[in-house]
Parts: sequence; structure tokens; C-alpha cells
Amino acid sequence: MLEYLRNAADKPVAKILIALLAFSFVGWGVAEWIFGGTASDTTLVHVGDAEITIQDFSLEKSRELANMTREQQRATYADAALSDALNRNVLSTLTTQAMAENRANDLGFVVTDAQIAREIRDFPEFQMNGQFSTYLFDTVLANSGYSEVAFADVLRRQVLRGYVLGGISVPLPVPEFAVRAAYDARYAQRQIDYTTVKFDDFKVGTPTQEDLRAYYEQNPHTVPEQRTVSYVLVPADMDKPDEYDAAYQNAISVEDDIIGGETMETAAKNHDAKFVALGTFDADSRPVDVILTDAMMKNIFDMEEGLESELIETKHGFVIVRVDKIIPAHNAEFDDVKDNLVDAWRRAEQRKQAYVRANELLVDLNQNGTLDGKQTKTVSRASGAPVDVLNAAFNSEIGSNSIVSGGDAFYVLHVEKEIAPDVDDKKMANIRTELEKMSAQEIMDDYNAFLIREYPVKINEKVYNRFFAK
Repeated sequence: MLEYLRNAADKPVAKILIALLAFSFVGWGVAEWIFGGTASDTTLVHVGDAEITIQDFSLEKSRELANMTREQQRATYADAALSDALNRNVLSTLTTQAMAENRANDLGFVVTDAQIAREIRDFPEFQMNGQFSTYLFDTVLANSGYSEVAFADVLRRQVLRGYVLGGISVPLPVPEFAVRAAYDARYAQRQIDYTTVKFDDFKVGTPTQEDLRAYYEQNPHTVPEQRTVSYVLVPADMDKPDEYDAAYQNAISVEDDIIGGETMETAAKNHDAKFVALGTFDADSRPVDVILTDAMMKNIFDMEEGLESELIETKHGFVIVRVDKIIPAHNAEFDDVKDNLVDAWRRAEQRKQAYVRANELLVDLNQNGTLDGKQTKTVSRASGAPVDVLNAAFNSEIGSNSIVSGGDAFYVLHVEKEIAPDVDDKKMANIRTELEKMSAQEIMDDYNAFLIREYPVKINEKVYNRFFAK
């Protein structure tokens, strides 16, 4: 079991030790810095009878950061959304671990000191020439700032979680009939008859103003919300500390001028910054500009009219954005769009006529068993006919007749029969593996739901809000 846990651990022991070393520099003292030396309650979350403290959170966060590249770390520190996502992921990991540990305690699982000692002796990181080295063990722990007791506790909790979760993560055997049913459903073929009624086969005239107006009343054109935006950029090579610091001070000066009543354009000129008027655009048609990343667009469309953003750090420098005007979403005036409605009206009229013709064919098929212009095909779920026809063919009963709607045509469909697939041992094996993984995941999901009910998560709002204060 212990060997299984080592092999199935989410992260190698070496990474844990590296994270502990990182934590020795960034983790200690966090509580005192935030809460002051007199802080007594450092519990962020209660999970059943267990507690997650700010020290636990800082340690786990340091592990996550230690596994990131330098670029990922910089992006996380600079982007509030990424930082919040990391915090949520860390708390989710810790609460999941705490639930598993609660369950282990309730089930009476015990990990003895002898087991932990065997585990430690087997770690390659603590061995020299194939033998356990007390020197390596003491050196690594001393550098990480952890005592033997604290490190043993980390291992003990990991083993206990493995006792709880290890068994349900093993793939379960799937009955042979289930594998065959899935195989038949995926690889069976069907013989079908269908005919195509294309919209373009029907000719329509020129619409009148009344025709267009009636069409527009049923199909109004909505103009999405638009925003008029401008910004100031204080450019810098953000990877060079000197340039970064100088640009930051310059950006502060620009911000002070704007707060003091200067226009953004004037403030930019005063400090050799770049002013850009982006004009008016909606969320789906942004101008071509390197500043307009997805994150920046989200910020812009979350802002209120007439307000400037705080300093935003980008890879091109520091930016201050202003939303000059907001034009709410609205229906366009008929006179403004009527010239663009002609093609849509014609398409709608062609579709109506095609549908009438498709119904005539369906009536003839139902009453007389004949289908004018039919094609007879043997199809799989992925090939042999248009996609809309394939979907309908495998979602309809054998012997059924129907009209299938497509993007540029209607199809009148008859499903004649199903053709069972030949057995392919390799494909059968692949489906068996897939079903085993699905079964295991379903059991894991159900068990997680049980743990959540059994060990409810309660946030310590006072500590949580102070720790994550914006």
C-alpha cells in the first residue's frame, strides 16, 4: 500500500522538499505580518473537525508557486484574476485533503512511527550509495526549516489520505455485456434513404418595403453594447528592474495629473507617455491593439462610464484606461438596416418554400412508401452523409420517416435498418479501458459528494476577509 501511495502521489517527494525550502523564505511570518504579533485565531476554514490555518495556506501556495516558471509567477503576481484563481485552487486542494483526513480519523486508520520511518528510509533523496543517509536527511530538513516531527506529520497525513482515497481510485472491472453494448452503439452502421431539398433551388422575387418591415419585426437586429475608450501607456521593458521602477514612478505622476484634473492626453504629454484614443467598439469587435488582451477587455467592459482605471501592469508597460462613453445594447432602427435585410428576407422565403416541398415528399413517403430523388447510403456515426442527416439517423428509430433541418437544405429521411459491426479486439479493449475510467470517476465523484456532506466546509469570515482583503 505504501509503495502504491508513493507511485500514485500527485507530486514527487523532491518537489515537496523544494516547496518546503521555498516556504522557509516566504511562508514564515505571514501571520504576524497580516494579523500582528497578537493574532490568536489564524484559522481560515473549518472542515468538519479539522482546521486550515493561514500557515497551511501559505505552505500549499508556496508549493504551487515553486512548480511555476518565472513567467507564470510574474503573471500571477501581476494579474489579480490569476492570483485569485491560485488562491481558490489552493483552498480547494486543502479542503479536499482535510475531508480525506477527517474520514481517515473516523475510520480509525493509524499510521505508526515505524511505517513513517520505513517510508523515509526508502526515499531516494535521502540515500547515498543505495543506503539511507542520516546526513542527507538532516541537511535537507535543516535547509527547509522543518523538524523531523513536522516532516513526519506531512508524510503521515499523506498516507492517511491515500488510505481513504487509494481504494476508490483503482479501475473497476466492467461487465462484458456493457462493453459490447458500448461497442455496438459506437461502431454500428445504418442503412438509410434520404433526399435533399436545397433552399437555393427556389426562386423568390424582390421584397417590398412592407415585406422587409414585417420581416424585421419578427427578426430585429440588436446592436450590442459599445464603449468609447482611450488609454495612456507608460512604456517600459518590464523585465529590466531599472526600467520597471522608472516607468512606475512616471506612471504615478501621470495618475496624479489626471486626479488633479488634467485630461489624459495632457497628462501623457506632460510625462512623455503615449495617449491612444481607441474609438468606439463592442466586446466582439475590438480594435487591433496590443494592449487589448482578453483580460484588458474584461476590465474595460466592467468599468463605469467616465472613470479611469487604476494602474494596470502589462508586458508593454503601465496603462491607465478610461471609458469615455457607454452606448447600451439596443435594437437598430429599421431605416438604418433595411438595405441589409434583402438577402436575409430572400433566404427566409426560400426556406419556407423548401419546407413546403419537403413536407410534400414526406407525405408521399408515409402514404406510398416512395421518396423522389432518394439516395440509399450505409452510414456510420461519422461519415456517409451530411452531419445533420447522420445525427438524425442514429437518433431515430428503425423504420421511421422524418424531415431533418440543415443549414442550407431540408432532408427527408427514412431509416431502413441497423448493421451490427464486426468485432475488433483492439477497439473493444480501448472501450473497456474508457468505461473503467468513467466508472472510477463516477465513484470518485459520488464519494467526494459524500465527504462534502459528512464534513461541511465553514469559512471563518473574519479571518478570511482580512487575509484576502483587496
